[in-house]
Amino acid sequence: MTTARRTLDLAMSEDQWQATIMDLAFALQWDAYHTHDSRGSQPGFPDLVLVRDRVIFAELKTERGRTTAQQYGWQLRLKDAGAETYIWRPRDYPQVEQTLRVPTRVERP
Repeated sequence: MTTARRTLDLAMSEDQWQATIMDLAFALQWDAYHTHDSRGSQPGFPDLVLVRDRVIFAELKTERGRTTAQQYGWQLRLKDAGAETYIWRPRDYPQVEQTLRVPTRVERP
């Protein structure tokens, strides 16, 4: 990673990061859900739910953002239930793009 890229990643707010992910997801034909006002919602539920050929739950963080115990708890429960879950930061953009580009349809019985 270049110094310039690292500087940009550090300066990106969570709202900017979310907009970046949403733009990419829409360009790749994903449907996306984000709770705009989480008051009254379960604490720690992932920021984004993306749906196309599979379902992805993504928690978005800035480079310096910390994941709460509730967020980790949701990630673990969702994974235990077989869900595809991620915690994505701006430095993860190449992996995010790869994840969203590759179809990995799971055949159901």
